[in-house]
Amino acid sequence: MAVGTADTELRRLARAYRVETGYQDFRRRQVSASADTLVAVLAALGVDASTPGSVRAELERVEAERGRRMLPPTVVIRASTLGRDLAETFEPRSNVSARSRQEGQFWVEAEDGTGDELPHGLPHDLPLGYHRIHARYGGREESAPLVVVPDRLDPPPALADGRVWGFMVQLYSVRSRRSWGLGDLRDLAELARWSGRDLGAGMVAINPLHAAEPVPPMEPSPYLPSSRRFANPIYLRIEDVPEYLSLPRDERSRVEALAAPLRARNATLDLLDRDACWAAKRAALELLHSVPTTPERRAAYEAFRAREGTALVDFAAWCALADEHGPVWRRWPAELHDPRSPAVAAAGDRLAGRIDFHCWLQWLLDEQLGHAQREAREAGMPVGIVHDLAVGVNPGGADAWLLQDVLASGASTGAPPDAFNQQGQDWAQPPWHPYRLAEAGYAPYRDLLRYTFRHAGGLRVDHILGLFRLWWVPEGAPPSAGTYVRYDHEALVGILALEAYRAGGLVVGEDLGTVEPWVRDYLSSRGLLGTSMLWFERDRDGRPRRPERWRKNCLATVATHDLPPIAAYLTGEHVELRHRLGLLDRPVDEERAEAGEQVRGWLALLTELGLLGPEPDGREIVEALHAFLARTPARLVGVSLADAVGERRTQNQPGTVDEYPNWRVPLASGDGRPVGLEDLRKSGDVRRLARIITDRLH
Repeated sequence: MAVGTADTELRRLARAYRVETGYQDFRRRQVSASADTLVAVLAALGVDASTPGSVRAELERVEAERGRRMLPPTVVIRASTLGRDLAETFEPRSNVSARSRQEGQFWVEAEDGTGDELPHGLPHDLPLGYHRIHARYGGREESAPLVVVPDRLDPPPALADGRVWGFMVQLYSVRSRRSWGLGDLRDLAELARWSGRDLGAGMVAINPLHAAEPVPPMEPSPYLPSSRRFANPIYLRIEDVPEYLSLPRDERSRVEALAAPLRARNATLDLLDRDACWAAKRAALELLHSVPTTPERRAAYEAFRAREGTALVDFAAWCALADEHGPVWRRWPAELHDPRSPAVAAAGDRLAGRIDFHCWLQWLLDEQLGHAQREAREAGMPVGIVHDLAVGVNPGGADAWLLQDVLASGASTGAPPDAFNQQGQDWAQPPWHPYRLAEAGYAPYRDLLRYTFRHAGGLRVDHILGLFRLWWVPEGAPPSAGTYVRYDHEALVGILALEAYRAGGLVVGEDLGTVEPWVRDYLSSRGLLGTSMLWFERDRDGRPRRPERWRKNCLATVATHDLPPIAAYLTGEHVELRHRLGLLDRPVDEERAEAGEQVRGWLALLTELGLLGPEPDGREIVEALHAFLARTPARLVGVSLADAVGERRTQNQPGTVDEYPNWRVPLASGDGRPVGLEDLRKSGDVRRLARIITDRLH
């Protein structure tokens, strides 16, 4: 076969599996995916494209398989289209004739257990939720999950006509005098209560609190969790566990002794030590786990276990096995690689006590997460805590072990090269397998959303573009050698909107980076907010975008956790840092010049708008930038707590692992003093900044 024909068929096969054969980069240039990339990505999807013959065989197989199917794996339909002809729910490539589709028998099992036969169309009054549709004709029968989702997620009442601001916080970095070396859920509750009552804030947006490894070394990045469904017990405040009050005096003294050296670190700028914190907290929690509890507490715990079901026990089993064999499941004995194997079942019986301990930790987290959200709402916050959902999970962790059937192997998620990360990014996370996830009725995705929304006023979805397409990096290849794989965004966005609707929460999508032009309009039409970051907001001529030209349906911020705070951005320190770390793809002088020009452009606009006077100092620029955000029509305005106190160090430098202390930097002022929760309450700078924003929003 000619080379040209082979390449054409390979690209045709890629498109059949929604693998992009090219894309437009951040400079609006068209880039084609190489044949090697397409072969590797298809292999990660379980498709053999290694030879021209295998490509032809796969093309024939996929066409035949889709022709046999009557229904798609999962039917996701907007509420407004419920009355449509049932024929439209069929797999588009099905060989079943249109007449046969009309003459078939159909019925729906509703989520509440009721069901009706449907002669021609779906019922108009089927409620939002998770149902099941059945089809029968010609001696054949199929069924599929049927998910009815909102057309649009209406904003909470507080945002219908108003606007809200709040702090954006890396919780672990914000410590109080009683913290055990890291910010915790009591600190979150107190920050929400204080900023809501005293400053007029309407939300607190935090980093992901997803579960990490139960044994050292604990991954510092909150965006590379072991599980996205469950939470990290390192955020527990030990003294808020009711059983703590039942400890005898000598055992309470033991707990205090565990806490003392960690609390001493709160007054320093030493890098945050998660392993030391967790070792101390785990010792204390194991002590508390052995304390007899009241019948009421026991009943509440059992109710929690019943509600969370098998998923909780399976996660706890992974934790117990990680205690024994380490946190990377691929390094465990081979017989433990399958979570449904007899060996795992036997280990579950043997480790029942350890499994109960890890289940109990999740119950405590559920209690303290709920308390933080209640404190926020009682302080007058219309939104409260906005949680963060990471893109994916650690390949060695709990979710990667438990969800092997719906995650792809042989590739990881990332991002193509862009203006700030010129070599691209590899996030080392296995992507959802789009077809297996659909075959599972999207249940794993639904469940993690439901868990996160339970104690949240909102959810920020990191890299929400991944619900449309994800950049897959073949194993062993550089990030630049990846390509996009498309997902069913109608299903993923629809289920996200459904879970937010049921929880009464809002959704903020982080839609920065290489974005297809239509995606932001689509998200807005579905009632999901985007993210507009000041440094990146420019008109087509490259000039800073004036406030009245910003979009309304967004969270407006100056920067993100992946960029330096304002104090450092103004001086170009981020350029020097990336230069030292070898992350630049062009001469450093060019980067310096461009960064300086960008800052000068913004300062000129702030001056033109009357927000900045002559010869301003750094603090005045910080205040002017946030006054600018308040002047935009954005529904939400986010203020980085690092910017509020004058911090200069970034929390995360993309493209690095150990070269920079990512996610381990405690909150500090511009002059290098540690800033604790108590210091925030006394800070005139923080109060003045809050007043500037509040006055302009109302």
